Amino acid sequence: MPLLSVIVPMYNEQDALPLLVERLRPALDAITESYEVVAVNDGSVDATGSILHLMRTTWPQLRVITFSRNCGHQAALTAGLHRAHGDYVISIDADLQDPPEKIAEMLTLARSEQLDVVYGVRNDRRTDTVTKRATAGMYYGLMRRMVGNRVPAHGGDFRLLSRRAVETLRSLPEQAPVYRLLIPWLGLPSGEVHYSREKRVAGSTKYPFGKMVRLAMDSITSFSALPLRLATWMGSLGFVLCILLSIATVIAFISGVTVPGWTSLSLAIMFIGAVQLLCLGLMGEYISRIYTTIQGRPAYFIGADTAMTGPAAEQNIPIPRLPGQLIR
Repeated sequence: MPLLSVIVPMYNEQDALPLLVERLRPALDAITESYEVVAVNDGSVDATGSILHLMRTTWPQLRVITFSRNCGHQAALTAGLHRAHGDYVISIDADLQDPPEKIAEMLTLARSEQLDVVYGVRNDRRTDTVTKRATAGMYYGLMRRMVGNRVPAHGGDFRLLSRRAVETLRSLPEQAPVYRLLIPWLGLPSGEVHYSREKRVAGSTKYPFGKMVRLAMDSITSFSALPLRLATWMGSLGFVLCILLSIATVIAFISGVTVPGWTSLSLAIMFIGAVQLLCLGLMGEYISRIYTTIQGRPAYFIGADTAMTGPAAEQNIPIPRLPGQLIR
């Protein structure tokens, strides 16, 4: 069994793959430890799959997991974590914005200080656009307020996990895990490795604004009931406003003041309607998560895994490990 597994989720990364291998393979070979690279092809529609299988002919440590359809970045991470063999597991994206050369430093830190988690933290994001930096700052600021300071500021999906951390994550019943929050929530011994974020080497971002908003919504609804409380507060505010308007109406009626009330009535109706719709929308987010959990559908669908053959290769279940293969 390899000491180290490196998970690389990828979707339509045919242009970035050669550049990734040029830097990732020398970085891993220099560690002089046994390793595997688990490339999770998330239903790519370009030549990513063909290039990966071609690379396997000259890189025996490369392993390819292919999804039958596009299931998303977090699902690809889940598949990699569930099927990785290594005592330590590192996840990194294929765009080379996170430097593979930091892998050796992360592994050394984890082994020397007996850490279960080592986060790759970006201390310099000048290569990102102004919009990206602003939205990332708001996201991490909100998550730290909700979950606590255990969430590293500007820590993405470039991280190292020990086998104990991986097995703990596998035991959780999460249907749509958000690892940026779930892993800090475990409270395992952790450390940080800092680096400057680089530009994407090729292709386009796989996290456009819409997916970023979806990730933020998943993060909020997975780890906090604050939006539901916000709906309660806004409903209470609307109720208090209605009482005040009712008192003002009664006083105006007793005083014999006759004024056309179309404007105030319209504003009140629109305000109350907006509050109700917002509250329903917030509750709908939580109900949708309950619905997804009850369905119990797998987060991903394995089409093939080069490490296995036969029917077991296509089952959406983790590869079994013997007790003696677990560390700690």
